Amino acid sequence: MNDLPALPAFPVSRPRRLRRTAALRRLAGEVSVRPGDLILPMFVAESASEPRLIGSMPGVVQHSLDSLAKAAIGAVEAGVGGLMLFGIPMHKDPVGSGADDPHGILNLALARLKFELGDATVLMGDLCLDEFTDHGHCGVLSTDGSVDNDATLQRYASMALAQAEAGADLLGTSGMMDGQVGVVRQALDGANRSDVGVLAYAPKYASAFYGPFREAVDSSLTGDRLTYQQDPARGAREALAEVALDVAEGADMVMVKPALPYLDILAAVSAASPVPVAAYQVSGEYAMIEAAAERGWIDRERVVLETLLSIRRAGAAMILTYWAHEAAILLR
Repeated sequence: MNDLPALPAFPVSRPRRLRRTAALRRLAGEVSVRPGDLILPMFVAESASEPRLIGSMPGVVQHSLDSLAKAAIGAVEAGVGGLMLFGIPMHKDPVGSGADDPHGILNLALARLKFELGDATVLMGDLCLDEFTDHGHCGVLSTDGSVDNDATLQRYASMALAQAEAGADLLGTSGMMDGQVGVVRQALDGANRSDVGVLAYAPKYASAFYGPFREAVDSSLTGDRLTYQQDPARGAREALAEVALDVAEGADMVMVKPALPYLDILAAVSAASPVPVAAYQVSGEYAMIEAAAERGWIDRERVVLETLLSIRRAGAAMILTYWAHEAAILLR
């Protein structure tokens, strides 16, 4: 028995060595989230004289112009990297006339924040008709009730010029119409606004996770958006094709929406995209975590930061999240 060879100490490798202290974990960490990586989506309602709570999104409100300015300044002071604005008009019509009206709520809000903040943040406008149409779709309808892609593009071009004039730095083309980025880019360049960038929603899926957002913008939608937003059953091949088209048409950035249910898509897009990639942690993702935290089932702050870290780990350079202001404070 004394002649048996000595066995190597077990285990030979001890990965736990690099987890032993917080300092070691920080040193070995490969992914981080900074406040400047976060973008805060904000809602502003024409009819609001003070902030109005959104029932399905605890902590999120429909702002008045004054409360929007105050909240935006606070978020930027906390280090948030950008603001994405959504407008909620008092009156809607079939073509979404309020979307390109210089005195429409979204354009007034962009102008107000540009005046208040200047270039201290990246100011973004949602370039889509759904909040402004009485039917709730992202485009103009044909006589048969379907969304008319090419007629919608003309509305998007007009919206782009209105938002650029109001002060937007980036335009979020979220309607998922074919050719939308090219038309918007052409309109901007033709008006000598080549300084304004395009954040293309590519890919954006027809997801059930948008439910609370419909309440947030007082959506008038009947039916669904399956004919223009992407099918969740399609994989990365279609997503990458959408990204390639938008980049070829002039997109400065692209965005995957939603985020957590589509981390595989986000990883594929991030690996292939020649431009920066964003991800949108949408209303349903937010609402589920808030609901579970309210019941004491999860550690809210840890889960919030972990989800943001997971989206960054999948490849997002920036994240739109309703926790942007709070997370910026926690991260600092």
